[in-house]
Amino acid sequence: MSRDPVVKAAAAKTAASEFEFLRGLPFGPFIPLNSPIHRLDSRTRILIVLALVTAFTASRSPIGLAVGLFFMLIGWWISRVPFEPLFRGWRAAAPFLLLLALLQVLMRTGGADQPVLFRIGPLAASTADLWMGAALLLRFAGLMAVLGLGAASISESDLTHGLEALLRPLRVLRVPVYDFVTAIQVTLRFFPLLAQTAERIAKAQASRGADWQSAGWNIPKRVRQIAPLIVPLFVVSLRRAENMALAMDTRGYGSLPTRTTMIRLQYGWNDAIAALTVTGVCAIIILL
Repeated sequence: MSRDPVVKAAAAKTAASEFEFLRGLPFGPFIPLNSPIHRLDSRTRILIVLALVTAFTASRSPIGLAVGLFFMLIGWWISRVPFEPLFRGWRAAAPFLLLLALLQVLMRTGGADQPVLFRIGPLAASTADLWMGAALLLRFAGLMAVLGLGAASISESDLTHGLEALLRPLRVLRVPVYDFVTAIQVTLRFFPLLAQTAERIAKAQASRGADWQSAGWNIPKRVRQIAPLIVPLFVVSLRRAENMALAMDTRGYGSLPTRTTMIRLQYGWNDAIAALTVTGVCAIIILL
């Protein structure tokens, strides 16, 4: 009988974790730390993220991608950001990534002229197919590491001021830079709001008898659980977007051609060192 409260508490904790959509996001929120990465200029951090995303996307070598992933783990350690959000994102995406990698291997995308290593019915795999499957897994893992570290080290304010400074030359071509930056800022702000809304809808459906027990790696069951969330989530999102548009209109957004800022961005020697280091890492990822 003494174990009943413990068992009930563990069961309640497990049931509550099924609805923690905000905690389950693969990219955690901004973490204000005094690390060397956080002290970089916001423009440098944005350019570093873009360069690493481009390198991981362009590379086709599993060795280069593995080296890049190793450097990204070093970057996480230097930034002092906890590794838990990264590992949680990898664990959540693992079933889908493994399925994609298996399809990549068995569909002979590496070339039909390669020698077959093993065969499963009409499907076969070669050494090149295995390398391409490994490259797919490493690429997605590296991209999640880059984007996760960027989200943890670049605040919304830094992103806004940095993008405005980087895209300011495009104003000569009459490109609506401020509207573009505002759209990105609003999109990033909506991610946690969508997670909170989905959590409330899931709790309401569970209270009415919907099955929200842990699906684990059962992908069809997970899809059946998420499908009923789509329509109410879209309705709430559209209503929130309409209210925000009305609020921006009433506050005179867009009435002036330019906006001023009180924050002055300055490059330093640490920005130059970081940019050169990341340039070398990107070259290794692509050319190794």
